[in-house]
Amino acid sequence: MSREPNQQPLQPVSVDWHSKSEPGPKEQNLTANPGDRIDEGKSVEEKAKQVAVDAPDITGDHIKVPTYFIVEYPDGEKKALHHVKDADEISDVIRQARMDEEGNRVWW
Repeated sequence: MSREPNQQPLQPVSVDWHSKSEPGPKEQNLTANPGDRIDEGKSVEEKAKQVAVDAPDITGDHIKVPTYFIVEYPDGEKKALHHVKDADEISDVIRQARMDEEGNRVWW
């Protein structure tokens, strides 16, 4: 079998490093801000302490944003609502919960 001039000998197939069994972005739960990460294994009390942002903004004001807003419904159920993922539900809760003149929560 003759080779044509300038033809390189065949090389063995290289290893496909991209096919490693590494978790993809969804499996890693990556966000632009590490404080936004969702950990379903945490209790409501632990989620209440998690902070998404704790830094000065462009004006120099210090901004502190909780990762979760803890909501207690009239039936006593407590729920941790993620400030990004559950934004619609947070808005619904804010519309439903109002304060009367004495500072008591009134549900509509």
